[in-house]
Parts: sequence; C-alpha cells; structure tokens
Amino acid sequence: MSSWARWLAAGFVAGLLAHGAVAAEKSRMGLGRAALPEEVAAWDTDVRPDGRGLPPGRGTVKQGEAIYIARCASCHGEFGQGAGRWPALAGGQGSLKADRPSKTIGSFWPQLAPLWDYTRRTMPWGNARSLTADETYAVVAFLLNLNDIVKEDFELNDKNLTSIKMPNAAGFFADDREISEKKFWRKNPCMKNCRDVPDITGRASESNVTPDAKSAPKVD
Repeated sequence: MSSWARWLAAGFVAGLLAHGAVAAEKSRMGLGRAALPEEVAAWDTDVRPDGRGLPPGRGTVKQGEAIYIARCASCHGEFGQGAGRWPALAGGQGSLKADRPSKTIGSFWPQLAPLWDYTRRTMPWGNARSLTADETYAVVAFLLNLNDIVKEDFELNDKNLTSIKMPNAAGFFADDREISEKKFWRKNPCMKNCRDVPDITGRASESNVTPDAKSAPKVD
C-alpha cells in the first residue's frame, strides 16, 4: 500500500471513530449516575455453594428457635413438619428412593450455603429479606438441629458454615450422559422403519373410554 493510500485509510478510520464517539454522546440520555460502591454491595448479596459471599455473622440454635417460632412456624410447623400445603423442612431421611420422597433440608439439600442464601433472600414468605445476617445464621442453625445435623448448643457462623456436611452431600453428581449414554449414539441414526409397528388389539372407543360425540354425556 502506498503512503497516500495509507494516509487515506488512516483518515477514514479516524473519521469512523469520531463518528462513533459523537453517536455515543448523542445516545446518552443525561439521566442517572454511576452506582456507588455501597449501593452495589447492597445488591451483590448472592452466596455461592462454596460459601463465597457469606456475610459476617453468627447465631445459635436457641436464638434460631425463637425466631423460627415467631416468623416461620405458621407455615412450616413448629417442628418443621409443614403446615397445610406448606413444605416440610425436617424429616424424610432415607425417603428419596421411595414412591413419594420427602425432600427436606436433612434428606435432600447437598450443601448448606445455598440454604442460607435462599433463607436470607426469600424468607419469611411475604416479608423476604427482613431477616438480618445474624438472624439467618440462627434460623439455619435451628433447622440443622431439627434435622439432627447439629446439637442444641451449636452456633453457626460465616467461618464454620461450609464445614457442615449435609446428609445428602453425595446424592448429586454431574451430568455424565456424554459418557454413560455414548453407546446409544450412532453416526447414521435410523430415520424411518426403525422398529416394528405393534399390532392394535383394541381401541379406546370400543372400551367406552373415550366415547364419540353422540354418546358422550352432556356437560352443563
């Protein structure tokens, strides 16, 4: 490329950049301001499964019992058994392979940090985020005690929370279908006549399971 061509190309690029800057400036509405660090921190409250993001705090089983009875028991029952259609929080150990498993904190949750995060973020029902960090630690400690995971004199805090091993910690595993189901994969999959068509031995209409429109009962 000649010097003249390079000069033209450079000028063209500079013009594009200048045009983009002017367009960006015009697109600004002139509203709002950059969020302050403390404002960002107020919303950046998620807690990861490994405990990253847990705020400082502590709470005992005894403290949690008083909070739970006052603010949680009306839905979840005094002993975590559930009230009405509200879910049970305790019990259910060994039921996950049953026809109707009971997925509680003690039987289902594999890690404790997500439970802390869920409690702080969504509970109590209708008044979410009203629990302080200390109150959340206390309530979660009481829930652990209801599930026979910690003793009555236990204190939960941001330092020991991730050391609590949940009963179903080994009950979850990564999706391994790429390996476990690889034998079912075919380079040239069958697209038609892949299996024999079964013989039809009866029809629903003949069994009066789905009667035709003439004989169907009238619906008021």
